[in-house]
Amino acid sequence: MSSKDLPPNFKLLTIWLLIGLLIFLGFQAWERERNASRFQLAGQTIVLTRAPDGHFHWPGRVGQVDVDFLVDTGATSTALPQALAERLGLTSLGAVQSRTAGGIAEGFAARADITLDGGVSATQLVVTVLPHLDAPLLGMDVLGRLHFSQKPGELRVTPKE
Repeated sequence: MSSKDLPPNFKLLTIWLLIGLLIFLGFQAWERERNASRFQLAGQTIVLTRAPDGHFHWPGRVGQVDVDFLVDTGATSTALPQALAERLGLTSLGAVQSRTAGGIAEGFAARADITLDGGVSATQLVVTVLPHLDAPLLGMDVLGRLHFSQKPGELRVTPKE
């Protein structure tokens, strides 16, 4: 069967599918580049650029799982979603109540190894695990070990000396 034998509608559908695929791949590449540019390492200074959602995000890992931490200077401790804690097999150290923007949340404490891009880490950090948390929150238990300053749209983080 040659291309002359293909129905015209099939040819048109194929062209539109290829155009759609190219647009999709282009958008994926743009999104990947945009996300990568929010984290920069300049010597010992880590520069986080405000994301479109208005927050600063810091890529890292909990155990061996890649996560995108939301930097929360108002949080006393680092908090993880319960689904992530279950995936990591974290065990409860006991029940906790956490005061959130939405009120009091019931959860539990656990220990986790946190590693952030740029060389910041906390081994066996006591974290709060909350069932209805959307994303991991990086709290002052980690941020307090660092010096950070903020300019419009930018958060600069360096080790404390």
